[in-house]
Amino acid sequence: MNRYPSWKYLLIVFALLAGFMYTVPNLYGESPAIQVSAAHSGVEVNTDIMGRVQKALGDAKLPVTNVSLEGKTLLVKLKDVDSQPHAKEVTQQALGDDYVVALNLVPNTPKWFESVGARPMARGLDLRGGVHFTLEVDMAAAITKTLDRVSGEARRSMRDAQVRWGSIHTVGQAVVIQLRDVETTNAARKALEKSITNMQITQPSDTAVQLAFTPQELQKIQGDAVLQNISSLHNRINALGVTEPTIQQQGVNRIVVELPGVQDTAKAKDIIGRTASLEVRMADMEQSHIAAAIAGDVPAGYELLKMISSRSNGGQDVLIKKEVELTGENINKAEPTFDQQGSPVISMGLDGEGATIFRQLTRENVGKNMAIVLVENGKGQVITAPRINGELGGSFVIEGGGMSIEEATDISILVKSGALAAPMNIIEERTIGPSLGRDNIDKGFKSTLYGFMAITAFMVIYYRVFGVTATIGLAVNLLFLIGCLSLLHVTMTLPGIAAIALTLGMAIDSNVLINERIREEVRAGMPPQSAINAGYEHAFATILDSNITTLIAGLALLIFGSGAVRGFAWVHCIGIVTSMFSSVFVSRGVVNLIYGYRRKVKSLAV
Repeated sequence: MNRYPSWKYLLIVFALLAGFMYTVPNLYGESPAIQVSAAHSGVEVNTDIMGRVQKALGDAKLPVTNVSLEGKTLLVKLKDVDSQPHAKEVTQQALGDDYVVALNLVPNTPKWFESVGARPMARGLDLRGGVHFTLEVDMAAAITKTLDRVSGEARRSMRDAQVRWGSIHTVGQAVVIQLRDVETTNAARKALEKSITNMQITQPSDTAVQLAFTPQELQKIQGDAVLQNISSLHNRINALGVTEPTIQQQGVNRIVVELPGVQDTAKAKDIIGRTASLEVRMADMEQSHIAAAIAGDVPAGYELLKMISSRSNGGQDVLIKKEVELTGENINKAEPTFDQQGSPVISMGLDGEGATIFRQLTRENVGKNMAIVLVENGKGQVITAPRINGELGGSFVIEGGGMSIEEATDISILVKSGALAAPMNIIEERTIGPSLGRDNIDKGFKSTLYGFMAITAFMVIYYRVFGVTATIGLAVNLLFLIGCLSLLHVTMTLPGIAAIALTLGMAIDSNVLINERIREEVRAGMPPQSAINAGYEHAFATILDSNITTLIAGLALLIFGSGAVRGFAWVHCIGIVTSMFSSVFVSRGVVNLIYGYRRKVKSLAV
């Protein structure tokens, strides 16, 4: 009656071992570190850079505990937090502006744990420290940028239809085209209606055509601007190696960015500010013209920019037209690959609108050079400037002389992540130091520990042996909960710690129901073994109902909540599931070991 088959005990042992394995990585803690990554695609972090950093830090007699290459990032662990600023300064001086050096915190978990997916829980800013930014997307700039694109599309449509126009200018949130006469105006309107389908086309006068946004299109532009900026931020921050960033929309036009572990606010601003817009322009690669421009004779409508695409031509000056032919909004694919000779190239893809523009651009400029320009903080840099060998359509290949596959990959990341739909302004920023994060962890740990001890004391005194089994089940529940949170990589915050304390109270409540039911059965004269069995069976329905209703509330918080609310909901929901397993299944197994194998049980210590 009160005996588990062997497979149930094996299941409990397996669950305990798994919970222990995924919980232990949280006990290793973190080390202060500096993180070195490339500032642009023209440089890379390799063993040579590692040697330079080690030498510079060694000469400065800084306490380095470990130096390792993690993908395209160099991590240097230090003995204490106080040496971080000095180590950052020394490293930055040794490497120069081609590299980004940031302060960080690195887990001390052994590598073999990571091989089985056992990692420490991700921690939010309030527990780990870091920087928080609230960015506001400039919606007016997003609309202006769209109007500029519509103006360019209108010019191409009328040029293809051989319609002459007087002027094209923006008025408010509309594009107004001035024409010569009524006949030309009607022809222009017909041409525009065929090519531009997402705008209202009207005639404010006999010789003018106006293109205005519909309310639905205006709303779509604003929504797409935020989503595109979030995507660009994700790609750029991930490419720079910042661990566990949080980037999410807040309200209609705001984006929240949290970078846990990053303590350098200025460097974090630089990371955010490095998001860029991508432009395709025509280039003049004639050396005599470039030399004249370097000497100060820059032709009207041109500007002199630096090439950054590869080490072989890094720093080369290129004469670029100011007129933008195509933007990154029309690029939907950029992947590193190889040509027939085995040389690294970049395969590019355009959407329908971009393909049409690009086909006409390349057809009219065969033999000339086309530049892909990355504009960061108002400053343009040329990724590459290939020669146009023929008319191109929706897909093409960019070749870069001497480009390695690593450089092709880096350029692909810049192309895919560089386009911003609209500029953003930082309207809020705050920094939480690592010492405050450690203080929050310490207080959270103590509150959970003291709560656990108080519950244990009450249960042991009030329910005796069954109180001990309930405490064991509670400890197992905490082990499973921490293990699941680590396995799922849920971000732990202070509200999450509060949810752990709440989960402990709810988990012990299940054992209180079971113990009270066993007491009732004993008082009613039922034999001890039967009372145990009846207590668990009859209490289970009540426990299940109460946990399901609470789980529904937790799921609602998880679905509709955001930020710290979601962190609380994750811990709450996972805790309900683990408490059902530990409070009923595990505690019953312990009771079965104590009482199930006795032939005669005269009384129960409950």
